[in-house]
Formats: sequence, structure tokens, C-alpha cells
Amino acid sequence: MTPTFPDISISTERLVLRSFDEGDVPALTAMMNDELVAARNAAPAPCTEADAREWVVRRAPAVRADGDGLALAMADVLTGRLVGGLRLRRTDWRLRTAEAYCATAPWARGEGYACESLLGLVQWLFQDQKFERLELRTAADNTAAQQVAQKLGCVSEGVLRSAWITRTRAADGTWQQARTDLIVWSLLPEDLDGLPERIAQAGGAVPRADWT
Repeated sequence: MTPTFPDISISTERLVLRSFDEGDVPALTAMMNDELVAARNAAPAPCTEADAREWVVRRAPAVRADGDGLALAMADVLTGRLVGGLRLRRTDWRLRTAEAYCATAPWARGEGYACESLLGLVQWLFQDQKFERLELRTAADNTAAQQVAQKLGCVSEGVLRSAWITRTRAADGTWQQARTDLIVWSLLPEDLDGLPERIAQAGGAVPRADWT
């Protein structure tokens, strides 16, 4: 039987990382139609409510059930508003490795939510699930994602040339595709040593995570 992650809920200072539910469909649809989000993932563009509901009801649960990883909603701990989406994928259960991907709603950018959610996830992954490596891959022009990786303490390991396809919106509203390089980042359990102190010294909030 293929191993799977538990149906987990992770709480950080401002967020709850939980399974998607049908109440997320309108906000998820809006987020996936944001130009930056649509440009950097392989989901349908434009994304309809039917597409978002298919993800929430069928595809996101299948990510966990198939053993590939986890698909979690990032929700505001006070209001429940959808802040973004977080995914573990390409999980190797023998090597205890996985790749993480994060998307943030446009209204929530610049507030540190991506770093907070990824740190909460990786603390659980390393401490509770005893994983040994997390990988992030960022498009060459995605400086925001690269800054998140650096803030987490990830190490840049190299470049995968022409390894991904991005999309840009043309003047007529259609999407055009272009190939791009991917920068590979890795995070190991020992890379988290002293990270809260480094974040605090840089003037940021120190994320704390609890899981059930």
C-alpha cells in the first residue's frame, strides 16, 4: 500500500493550513485568475468555478490519497478567508523528500504569508513526519518566490534550464506560453537551526506552528 500523509491541520500565528472545502471555491477561482498566479502554474486559464470546484472536491483530496503529497488551503485564522494555497508534491517515501509550491492571493501579498505557511509546513514535515529534505523550484524571473526561499534558509543548488512553461497575457487577452529556467532550492532539517532567531533579528515575526 502506498504511504499517505494524514489529513492534517496546521496552525501558525496568523493562518490555519487545512484541507480545501467547497466554501473556498469563489475565492480560489478569483485567486487562480490573478495574472501572476495564472502565469506560473499549469491550471486552466481562465479558471472557472467548475474548475475550482473540481480541484476542491476531487483533485486536491486525490493528491493525498494517491501518496503524491498534500494540497492545503491557507486560511486566515480569525476570519477563515482564503489567503492562498500550499502543496506538497513529488513525495518520495523511501528518501523522505518532497517538493513544495505556494500561491498567495493578490490582496495578501507582501505580508509574509508565504514564508509563514511554508515554515509551518516544513516544521511539521521534518519534526512529525521525519522527512529529510524539502525542495522548492522557482521560475528564473520570480524574485518574490526566491526571496521567500532565502528567508526560509534554503540553499540554491543550481538551475534546471528551460524546465518550465510560463504564460503571459497578450494584448487581445489570450495567453501566450514561453519556456523558462527553474532555480532549485533545498531545505534540510539542520537548516532550520537558529532560523527563528535570524527572522527576529531581521525584524520579522517568529512563526510558531501547531498541528492536529
